Amino acid sequence: MTATSLEQQVLSIICSVFDAYSAVLFLPEEDDDACHLAASFSLGDSIITSAVIRPGAGLVGWIMRSRDTILLPNFDQRPSNLGYYADGAETGIKAFMGCPVPTGGVLCVDSKRQYSFSDKDLKLLHLFAELISRLQANLGGDDLAGDIPRYFAELGVIQDLRFRYKRWPVFLENFLLTMRDATGFEYCAFASLTPSGEEYCVEAESRPLALRDGGPALRPLGTGLVGWAFRDEQPVFVENDAAAAASALFGRVEGAPEFQTAICMPVMVNKSARGVLCLARKGAGAIDEGLRSFVRQAVDHLALFLENLYLRTRLKAFLPKATVESDGAHVFDPDLAPPSSREDR
Repeated sequence: MTATSLEQQVLSIICSVFDAYSAVLFLPEEDDDACHLAASFSLGDSIITSAVIRPGAGLVGWIMRSRDTILLPNFDQRPSNLGYYADGAETGIKAFMGCPVPTGGVLCVDSKRQYSFSDKDLKLLHLFAELISRLQANLGGDDLAGDIPRYFAELGVIQDLRFRYKRWPVFLENFLLTMRDATGFEYCAFASLTPSGEEYCVEAESRPLALRDGGPALRPLGTGLVGWAFRDEQPVFVENDAAAAASALFGRVEGAPEFQTAICMPVMVNKSARGVLCLARKGAGAIDEGLRSFVRQAVDHLALFLENLYLRTRLKAFLPKATVESDGAHVFDPDLAPPSSREDR
């Protein structure tokens, strides 16, 4: 599969994940500061395949020049804002977002529906931009073709889980199984910090390892790779190291497999690590940047679910104590006011 066809496949997946109308990729021209349209995927046929944009020209040109992102959930239509549609076709676009490609160029998506894109979507778009950088650098070769559907199509599935399952145990179970299948790891688990902050609890697993008696598995906070991830609030990666990975995840667990590869990714809620996602496998293998980026983005979806769950819990606790003013507006009559109120006048 050539680089161009891989880029085309990435753009088609982007449109599917974001439910977008078009996705376009601009790459730098040789010996020039302009960028040409290198690949596109659209539900229509109005993309200008020969489009060339210079720095500062429209939204794409602004991203090129500033090397910054743009998110416009409610697109303000003006002539030549985008520059990759034929005359008149751009008027139907209602939402837009774009980001720079790390190795040069711009990746953009648009929609005919207002408020189609969010801040979380923009983070996800950055992940696709990183993937395109790998394509441009010729990293991964044929293996990358297999990564695309396994990693990035699954991000759309993970995004749907948040809307399909409202109960945390059901969502978590499906999330872990999706992560296991998407990455090819044999084991996937989630651990959460206890209220005391001195222990963590293994809540769920894709297969029995720590949870063998049906009850919660509690571990001291400094135990295993999970404890390191909680303590340092940084991801932990173990590659091709059986000694480290086997004793790593939760400390010593009787009968644990000889894992050689492991990932422990903190789940940040309210700017602190409230959970850790664990992935492990017995086979040796490198953890490349594509896999790391995928896990980070998947954990962002997990964190968003937890944030919403936290807010719902706080709201339920607050509402019984709240006093609702339902009597409407009150007319102030100075002649009927208490003496203290009249003196204040």
